[in-house]
Amino acid sequence: MSALLVEGVERIAVLRANALGDLLLALPAIGALRRAYPAAKITLLGREWHAKFLRGRPGPVDEVVPLPPISGVSSPADGTAAPEELYEDLRERRFDLAVQMHGGGRNSNPFIRRLGARLTAGLRTPDAEPLDRWVPYVHYQHETLRYLEVAGLLGAATSEIEPRVEVVREDWAELNRTLGKVPRGLVAIHPGARDRRRRWPPERFAEVADRLGRPVVVTGVEEERELVEKVVAQMQAPARAVIGELSLGGLTALYAACDLLVSNDTGPRHLAAATGTPTVGVYWCGNMINWGPLSRGHHRPLISWTSRCPVCGAGATKDGMRECGHRDVSWVADVGVDDVLEQAWDLLR
Repeated sequence: MSALLVEGVERIAVLRANALGDLLLALPAIGALRRAYPAAKITLLGREWHAKFLRGRPGPVDEVVPLPPISGVSSPADGTAAPEELYEDLRERRFDLAVQMHGGGRNSNPFIRRLGARLTAGLRTPDAEPLDRWVPYVHYQHETLRYLEVAGLLGAATSEIEPRVEVVREDWAELNRTLGKVPRGLVAIHPGARDRRRRWPPERFAEVADRLGRPVVVTGVEEERELVEKVVAQMQAPARAVIGELSLGGLTALYAACDLLVSNDTGPRHLAAATGTPTVGVYWCGNMINWGPLSRGHHRPLISWTSRCPVCGAGATKDGMRECGHRDVSWVADVGVDDVLEQAWDLLR
């Protein structure tokens, strides 16, 4: 591995300009780069929310450069090109390494190649431009291991495979201002997920919350308000809905204060896990391969083996759930309440 180290590295750019879970699962690989190149400055090419969340937070990233919307790089592939002045600004930073931890590279590899770095590394699908050092992008591979392979191209290795995020003083202060004193024994429920097919039925989250007999918060973003309120309404015991009241930092503190999170496969589960909070997650089998927790000491995934759309019977493809038009039906409803409770109680004990 040491033979792959690059001499004289002072500046490293890492492209990872997507969602919360995407960032968190790449942190072990970025941390490996930090340990391999301790004197280098690591710049994350990300989004505005990355800059807000990571500012002042200990970790492997030294600075964030928020990217404007760029087709297939920092926004959907809609044809929006990166402005030339952005390339000029990034080239002036004289990166020694430009690392693509973003995806298959159809759009991101040309972007990385234009940064003028001494050496580029990352992933590549068969139809993507090559980088100086690359590994194949294959859909079914765990995201953390995928990006650790990329770090390995540059001589970086680590035994730390689960992400870690530190809770800072400002996070706790925001939590205290917003919610006041958090009760002991608190359990968090997160019933949302961007893809509705990954959502476990809300009434089952409500039953789990009631049967645990703990103080409960139900979290979600504003777009999930109806779902969060439905879970709270279907509970017999009182629960506190937390919908868009906290910044990402405040939410980090809330999850860190909990004894457990029960969630779908979504970014907040990764966030809670990164604070050290035990989690129970409901996963569709294909997504479990890419996004499931890699350890079981504090994290327990429950796996749905549904292989066809429950409405029309269209089967899953080699790249995941089929786009059959039925995006509001759950593909994980075969996971039982008792199964979730068994794992939750085991972790709480």
